Amino acid sequence: MLARRFMFVVLVAMMQLPVTNSVAGEITAHRFDSATLDRDYAYTIYLPDGYDDDDLHYPVLYLLHGSGGDENTWAVNGRVHQTLDNLIDAGDIPPMVVVMPGSLSWWVDGHNENARTAFFDDLLPHIEQTWAVIAERKGRLVAGLSAGGYGAVNFSLERPDLFAAASALSPAVYVPLPPMNSSAHRVATYQGDDGQFDPDLWEKLNYTNYLEAYRQQDRVVPMYINSGDHDVFNIAYHGAVLFNTLLEHQPGQVEFRVMDGDHEWHVWIKGLRDSLPFMARYISRPIGRNPGTGE
Repeated sequence: MLARRFMFVVLVAMMQLPVTNSVAGEITAHRFDSATLDRDYAYTIYLPDGYDDDDLHYPVLYLLHGSGGDENTWAVNGRVHQTLDNLIDAGDIPPMVVVMPGSLSWWVDGHNENARTAFFDDLLPHIEQTWAVIAERKGRLVAGLSAGGYGAVNFSLERPDLFAAASALSPAVYVPLPPMNSSAHRVATYQGDDGQFDPDLWEKLNYTNYLEAYRQQDRVVPMYINSGDHDVFNIAYHGAVLFNTLLEHQPGQVEFRVMDGDHEWHVWIKGLRDSLPFMARYISRPIGRNPGTGE
């Protein structure tokens, strides 16, 4: 595990704002061979303070970037290191591992790559075999911004058996179709052979297709949703639609917050800071290697 962990060391820590708290997690970068993608799958990981010194298994958050981002976007632009260190130090969330994967797609099996299949079939097993994380629903969270928020909504509604809670920050959950200024119209994910946006594929892959099955099963995935009040993609409206759709099924277990801002980092940084304690209410604290004894 340690050998893999130090394969790639990123300079993220040098780019964070100074942290004055008493705990200090670590961020490093890694990659592994993905059979689904037929290439390396890159991800960046946050390990909480003390990870090397104990025998605990930690809850894990899968944190997804937006359109055009990569595995370093959250760490470099999103102040993840500082946010996690501060919330853990304050006792607002338990120590956790945070995986920030990279994707060329919108976290779907689109025209350019099978990102959804790679996430479930390649990334999750790799993380659970390589790192000391809780490999059960009670130990998994998923969150993301914009296209990553769209991915987090899709993942949690499609597989409520895998995730204890979710967070969708300015999620690109457009119904029925994305607005013309959305990058969804220009990315390879949704472009057919003619190079044009494929509306049928969008509707086929959108979260609305998971709602009926989600409502018919017993599990609920609590979800935190936010948006800027003057989001250029009108996500305050689309987020409200998602919120009201889920509210009918899980009252008291879905939150929607609108704050001053556009489709921008200050909305996502604050959204992550606010959503982590919300999600943490539904997950396990770190556990011993033998959960039955706590040892």
